[in-house]
Amino acid sequence: MPQHVPTARICRDCDGFPTVAITTGTRHPDGTRATLRVTCTACNGTGHTLLVALTRAAGAR
Repeated sequence: MPQHVPTARICRDCDGFPTVAITTGTRHPDGTRATLRVTCTACNGTGHTLLVALTRAAGAR
């Protein structure tokens, strides 16, 4: 079977899952778990990365 190449640049740090919920191990008074939402710092929570040329051009201003 042919392999499909993704057209979008997926962030290699988060692999396209930019926001995750991490449980802290504690519970709220109603019994639900306390969680923290953490976003990927490499892509700023978008899940995609810019091309290197675009990033360099934006930084050169």
